[in-house]
Amino acid sequence: MLLTISTTAEPATDLGFLLHKHPDRVQEFRQSTGTATVFYPEANERRCTVALLLEVDPVALVRSTGKSSPDFSLSQYVNDRPYAASSLMAVALADVFRTARAGRCKARPELPGTPLPLEVALVCRGGADLARGVFEPLGWAVEARAVPLDEGFPEWGDSRYVRLTLRGTLRLADALNQLYVLLPVLDDAKHYWVAPDEVDKLLRAGEGWLREHPLRGVIARRYLGRRWTLARSALARLAELGDETEEQLEPAVSEEAAPDETAADEAVAAETEEALAETPETHETPEAHETTETPESHAGEPERVKQRPLNVLRREAVLATLEELGATSVIDLGCGQGELVGALLARPRFTRVAGADVSPLALTIAARKLRLERMSDSKRARLTLFQGALTYTDKRFAGYDAAVLMEVVEHVDPPRLAALERVVFGAAKPQHVLVTTPNVEYNVRYEFLDGLRHRDHRFEWTRAEFAAWCASVCERFGYTVGIRPVGEEDPELGPSTQMGVFTRG
Repeated sequence: MLLTISTTAEPATDLGFLLHKHPDRVQEFRQSTGTATVFYPEANERRCTVALLLEVDPVALVRSTGKSSPDFSLSQYVNDRPYAASSLMAVALADVFRTARAGRCKARPELPGTPLPLEVALVCRGGADLARGVFEPLGWAVEARAVPLDEGFPEWGDSRYVRLTLRGTLRLADALNQLYVLLPVLDDAKHYWVAPDEVDKLLRAGEGWLREHPLRGVIARRYLGRRWTLARSALARLAELGDETEEQLEPAVSEEAAPDETAADEAVAAETEEALAETPETHETPEAHETTETPESHAGEPERVKQRPLNVLRREAVLATLEELGATSVIDLGCGQGELVGALLARPRFTRVAGADVSPLALTIAARKLRLERMSDSKRARLTLFQGALTYTDKRFAGYDAAVLMEVVEHVDPPRLAALERVVFGAAKPQHVLVTTPNVEYNVRYEFLDGLRHRDHRFEWTRAEFAAWCASVCERFGYTVGIRPVGEEDPELGPSTQMGVFTRG
């Protein structure tokens, strides 16, 4: 099987520095299933192409499959593995270009961080639609031409293989990592046993692109050999790697958890489930980090004030308002991964706390972040977590002093917003309802934001639109409302987040 990577970034021969393979040499690398050869069909200042040729040894391939494979199967010796890129090519690519995948280049340290115009060509399985589905969201222009069963007999139709050409401008390390993950996904098979450590390999290679990929579920399942337990673990850990887009726009801040503090605070220091279980708690509060000296500061320079992320300010504003209203029982509608639920449980004044979300995966992550298995009986008795959709009447939503919709309404399709209003304000009818939502007018203050703040937002309101919606809800359901700012308030654009505090009667 053959894979080629070309670039036209001048001088194009810099590709040799990035790959740590000299264009004037032919190099061979022994693999467990054959021999990988690296050579350059063309290498000049204007265009450079590297080829990775993997010659598969069918006997070595059989010996590497283990005792679980039936030794009488002819398919072990006669199959498409020598011709179509698969996990065999992915493993060879990972081994031969290991340093390039890591983004290191001692000779030219500035090169790995530079996006290059790249063209990748190979033959693979999976079909044209799947190839476009996995590569186009990553910025590639995809050309996928079906390979006919027999060019002499076009009436036989096309085979299950495609000649795939990818064109795009990105870092070489990113391109190699994407190929390492997606070649087995297209082939939907692996030539070796998929062990639990494959989840770690997937997350490392998918860093920076897999979590936001629209087909991440398909990618995880196929890459992990359709082992559902491993796929669920990978998807849960991907969900833990980040919160909402707004947090990425805010300045970074170190936020350590106080004893039994919020689930979000606990999760900041953990990248994996095991690390989360072993993370020590500290007695330092988040407020201790509001004014600190940055690592770049020098003696004699004034200290820089680090702004806390907006999600932290929003959570604090909701908690303060709930205490001000005298609420003791609270339900977080659309609780996500349990950040607010954890903060409520940390305050004994809230004697009943519930979290509801439509996503079972989010609730599973919330339960793990809250450490339900190690929670004291008294605290566990105060907590209820359950799955529920906010557009359908549910008796479990009722009976609380206050309900919180924190960054939830903008995720609801506008035609279904009326159903949410009836469920929350008309059926559940808590004494107080707190609704927070982005102020779209403030978005221009986010330098790198293009469009809405989150890919799942169906809309974002201006201050006038939010006020009009609040007034409409009050008129129909018998509430009064006060609108409050959350976060720093711009004199022209208003606050980043707006909060409506509804009170019944």
